[in-house]
Amino acid sequence: MADVLIIDDEKAIRKTLSEILSFEGYKIEEAADGEEGLKKFREKEYDVVLCDIKMPKIDGIEFLQKAGEINPDVPIIMISGHGNIETAVEAVKGGAYDYLAKPPDLNRLLITIRNAMDKSSLVTETKVLKRKVSKVQDMVGHSAPIARIKETIEKVAPTEARVLITGENGSGKELVARWIHEKSNRAGAPLVEVNCAAIPSELIESELFGHEKGSFTSAIKQRIGKFEQANGGTLFLDEIGDMSAGAQAKVLRALQEGKITRVGGDKEINVDVRVIAATNKDLLKEVEEKNFRLDLYHRLSVILIHVPSLNERKDDIPLLVDHFLSEICTEYGITKKSIDEDAMKSLQDYNWTGNIRELRNVVERLIILSGKKITREDITSYVIPK
Repeated sequence: MADVLIIDDEKAIRKTLSEILSFEGYKIEEAADGEEGLKKFREKEYDVVLCDIKMPKIDGIEFLQKAGEINPDVPIIMISGHGNIETAVEAVKGGAYDYLAKPPDLNRLLITIRNAMDKSSLVTETKVLKRKVSKVQDMVGHSAPIARIKETIEKVAPTEARVLITGENGSGKELVARWIHEKSNRAGAPLVEVNCAAIPSELIESELFGHEKGSFTSAIKQRIGKFEQANGGTLFLDEIGDMSAGAQAKVLRALQEGKITRVGGDKEINVDVRVIAATNKDLLKEVEEKNFRLDLYHRLSVILIHVPSLNERKDDIPLLVDHFLSEICTEYGITKKSIDEDAMKSLQDYNWTGNIRELRNVVERLIILSGKKITREDITSYVIPK
């Protein structure tokens, strides 16, 4: 049974629409003005909303805007007794599914609601299919630490909470960030990545916030920064512990106010971005040493996820090796190679200072240099340092 919210300051209209739609099998809730309607909209997810335009407190156009910020996937049908072409165009441009004049024609009303629900179902199905065909790598492993990370991702991803991912280089922090984005409500929007350690400190602000033409010597044209590129999506700040103090202050402001200013500009730009950060450093130690802002740390670390090193999850090595054998042999267009038990045990006994990244490189090396079956002798020859 579909849930329909009717928002109208005229009691007679609400009653008429409610009776008609209840008879058609819809579950109806009513609101006497835009403010009450917005409160109900925040508290519950409806299948369709019917909203009057001329109302006290919050009118229909303002409700449409605010509702779109809360949940843009719910179709909103605007109704008005003061209808004209300009009002209809304004409503549709503002994100309304359709516009009906009062009193609405019964057949058109029912058809419009059914079509709106069909569209909503298609939007949901499209999101599911996009996730299914996503090229995000699998998170391979059944060890307890990986199971905890997967469970945390499932809980955290659908929210807007900021996440701070910690762990050694090559342990898979980027993969965790990608899965959070992939399972979030922002999956259809961009995931923009910034490696803070790879960008010179004098350029990091321009990279993140953009710059205006002429703002510095080499600024020959306007540039859109990563925050604007990620608008509506997710911004992944990798190695955030290496970010300059000036950039930290601006990132803090962007998180607090949802606004940025390009380098050399004075115009404030609204941005809707979910930030996921990652670091291989102990940020609290960096705070003590005055290298990182404590207030920024608290803004970023709503949810903390620690990715274990490969040495802490050696039970996962056989699964990872098999995964990389399949993946890399497929890329090379060759038959999947096998590995004997002694060779696998040698890989499990090895000290993986480079973590998952190093393991994948080693497996690729073994595929290239070994025969059809990877042996312990191959490990000794091609993996263990002389």
